[in-house]
Amino acid sequence: MSDKYKIRDNYKAYYIIIATVSWVDVFRRKNQKLLIIESLKYCQRNKGLIIFGYCLMTNHVHLIFRSIDGQKPELLLGDFKRFTSKKIVNLITVNPKESRKEWLLEQFMKAGSKSSNVKKYQFWRHDNKPIELWSSKVINEKISYIHQNPVEEGLVYHPEDYVYSSARDYAGEKGLIDGIIVIRY
Repeated sequence: MSDKYKIRDNYKAYYIIIATVSWVDVFRRKNQKLLIIESLKYCQRNKGLIIFGYCLMTNHVHLIFRSIDGQKPELLLGDFKRFTSKKIVNLITVNPKESRKEWLLEQFMKAGSKSSNVKKYQFWRHDNKPIELWSSKVINEKISYIHQNPVEEGLVYHPEDYVYSSARDYAGEKGLIDGIIVIRY
């Protein structure tokens, strides 16, 4: 992988996309979405995650973040991805109403069989392509981009109407995750 997509400075803010394997639409059920939200909250409280912006779509999560005290962001992300992948696969497995259960598990198993460090199911793609946010212009572009994602997908008319995003926080309203650091330049 190119050096362009590496976390070099543990004190900087980064923009990443955490995507499901094959960009499979998974996050359609409320309990799956809330698991991601609760996991981000846990990482804030216990892992040193500082969130500047996020947006959860059906097959990926946009995240603008940094870690505290020079903690390695890639370790924090690894913990988040390992925990959520196991939990989401379990939610799919035990849900008798999950109409796409077999197909989803087959996709995860197929991806897992191609990876030497996955035992059975691979849920998340390995690449996150972190982009260091080195200027206020770049930060504003990324925040605007992630908040416009649900609008572009036709899910809402206004970014702040999308519940699973920090757009509400940026609009002066209360979002699902407390402690979002709103950046204004």
